[in-house]
Amino acid sequence: MVLEAAQAPLRLDERPVPVPGPGELLLRVSACGICRTDLHVIDGELPDPKLPLVLGHQIVGMVVSAGPGASGFGAGARVGLPWLGWTCGKCGHCLGGRENLCAQARFTGYHRDGGLAEYALADERFCFPIPEAYPDLAAAPLLCAGLIGYRSLVLAGDAERLGLYGFGAAAHIVIQVARHQGRRVFAFTRPGDGAAQSFARELGAEWAGPSDQPPPEDLDAALIFAPAGELVPAALRAVARGGTVVCAGIHMSDIPSFPYELLWGERVLRSVANLTRRDGEEFLALAPQIPVRTEVTSYPLARAGQALDDLRAGRFRGAAVVVP
Repeated sequence: MVLEAAQAPLRLDERPVPVPGPGELLLRVSACGICRTDLHVIDGELPDPKLPLVLGHQIVGMVVSAGPGASGFGAGARVGLPWLGWTCGKCGHCLGGRENLCAQARFTGYHRDGGLAEYALADERFCFPIPEAYPDLAAAPLLCAGLIGYRSLVLAGDAERLGLYGFGAAAHIVIQVARHQGRRVFAFTRPGDGAAQSFARELGAEWAGPSDQPPPEDLDAALIFAPAGELVPAALRAVARGGTVVCAGIHMSDIPSFPYELLWGERVLRSVANLTRRDGEEFLALAPQIPVRTEVTSYPLARAGQALDDLRAGRFRGAAVVVP
């Protein structure tokens, strides 16, 4: 499924099977999760994607063959490929364990063709073995919704009272990790979205309500998954002094001005940028121990456009996964 231009519908295309280059693996795609980042690419909110482009950056696949120098996975191995698809490995960020900030990084389904296809190429350095406990469909959302949620939670520190703004794929995973760690969770949804609030309560939220209302008590930290800038001052109002607000999306609408008193009191406002391989290793080892369970709605490849429309409209709970 190919995106030819911003705001264009995806088009079903027939292409030759790609050939892996040095350090690359050829994957036969088993499942590929969709993500709000895919919508940001389609809508032209993220600059300079590779066009034409195959979207999709939560890929579970089987190794078919390897290019020169790729020896980490044998044919038939089941691996996952996330958003971070390549880095230079030489800059200060890469050498300092912050490869997520590499200025030359290339991202799956954005700079490199992704997983809304029968086959995909992957730099083997950024492939993870998939835990045996997870079937392909269940594993796909772990590779972005899970990884970004996990990184966001780590950046929230040891917050006991945790707010989640936007209860979609990432929140439905991170709440399970947070509850496993003994944290108290407060979920914020679109006003009027009673289904999402009920879903949050099912997964262990002790309070769920609309994002335009304050929680019943001060929070220690808040994670914002919804791409709505107006949630930033709302979350700052909701956290106690010394609290942290983490913006977890790659794109967000403009943040409205707010009085300094909302930030004062040593509150912290920070963002999450991408992920590191260490995040992947830690989270994929932790997920089966909890165990994290993903709720998935599946779509065939030819209906990937419908899956994205359903994501935009909030027509499913949990995550959506495309199956070639």
